[in-house]
Amino acid sequence: MGRFIARRLLHAIPVLLATTFLIHTLVFVLPGDPIQGLAGDRPVPPAVLAELRDRYHLDDPLLVQYGKYLAGLLSGDFGTTFSGQPVADVLAQRWPVTVKLALTAWFFETVLGIALGVWAGLNKGRWADKLVLAGTTVVIAVPVYIVGYLAQLFLGVRLGWFPVSGGEDGWPTAYLLPGLVLASFGLAYVARLTRSSLAENLRADYVRTADAKGLSRRRVVIKHTLRNSLIPVVTFLGVELGSLMAGAIVTEYIFNLPGVGQQVFQSIQLREGPTVVGITTALVLVFVLANLLVDILYGLLDPRIRHA
Repeated sequence: MGRFIARRLLHAIPVLLATTFLIHTLVFVLPGDPIQGLAGDRPVPPAVLAELRDRYHLDDPLLVQYGKYLAGLLSGDFGTTFSGQPVADVLAQRWPVTVKLALTAWFFETVLGIALGVWAGLNKGRWADKLVLAGTTVVIAVPVYIVGYLAQLFLGVRLGWFPVSGGEDGWPTAYLLPGLVLASFGLAYVARLTRSSLAENLRADYVRTADAKGLSRRRVVIKHTLRNSLIPVVTFLGVELGSLMAGAIVTEYIFNLPGVGQQVFQSIQLREGPTVVGITTALVLVFVLANLLVDILYGLLDPRIRHA
């Protein structure tokens, strides 16, 4: 098992290096001077401009910039904003909001997604199955920002069921609607995955054997079929938790939640390159670690995977 974990760690390292280099390149290769951009129309003294560019290594070649950033990252330094605040402090202030939002969305995906999938799988070919398939197809096809604005308009403004902006109402009230919007795509995928896996297992030989023994339909479904059907769903949900934390940028912006996603969006607008790179690197780390944890759990559950 130790060799299996070591292999997975070695696989994660090049992924982390490639993604951080790509993010760093995309942020700092943009034309223009970010220091001058922060000042707007106000002139910046050449001496101040030169000192700031040297402090943030903006005059260095791109590979040298990335090397210095990577060296700091290995020591736990995610960089410093142009205002002089460590990016780690920004993360500490914003991270709890994103974690609450991601866990709320993950709860919706797990409970509603599996429930809808089981309902459709047990009624394959009937109106319930067709309704779930049609509804999930629409959700998958519509971009999340459109879903967010529509939910904000109808469920928040017109019906008044949920707060439409900000986190003043606290958890869970302020996080229910944005959590449902963030979960929409994953919820639809979980429902379809559960439905297809359950429908396939219901045709398996062991189910026919259980039926022939006279076991009740409820016991066959809950004790035998559903447990096997949820294996791929659990795998997806494990990876999805990391994806939700990394994918909350649009949702936090729409609902004005002060999480790391909103901070990334604001930093992109202000061309705060160090903040964008530092926070995005932290989100990539969360995603990679979530994938690594799922791989390790799979290795524990199925010994054949360790030798694959």
